Amino acid sequence: MARPIRTRPVTAAQVRAYAAKAQEYADAAASELESNRYIAATSLAIHAGINSADAVCGARVGQRAAGEDHDQVLALLRQAGPDGASIEKDLRRLLPLKTRAQYEPDDVAPGVATKAVERAKRCAALAHTVAASTR
Repeated sequence: MARPIRTRPVTAAQVRAYAAKAQEYADAAASELESNRYIAATSLAIHAGINSADAVCGARVGQRAAGEDHDQVLALLRQAGPDGASIEKDLRRLLPLKTRAQYEPDDVAPGVATKAVERAKRCAALAHTVAASTR
């Protein structure tokens, strides 16, 4: 049986803050990628995706996932309409990289990091658009 999703309420101001954080992480990920620091780029891309999800969920359903299992956010994104589905698609690809990029001794391949940064940029751009329409 699936565990219930732990959530926290999100205000409009917090939606904008999460979107800004997502953009900052995405920009930093792109910078690290340009410097051939693929582990850092991938890790930052993951954080961009997570913050993007928090922004979109906050704007569309008024809450964000608050559990320790980042996969729970995917279920919440499915409740957030087309914007949530778009973020979910990219975040579903980013989350499995978290352990490898942040905790394992292995390198992250340049192609993997490049795709992660592309996904992060898409997520952050959508979060920015959604946040801009939130009052």
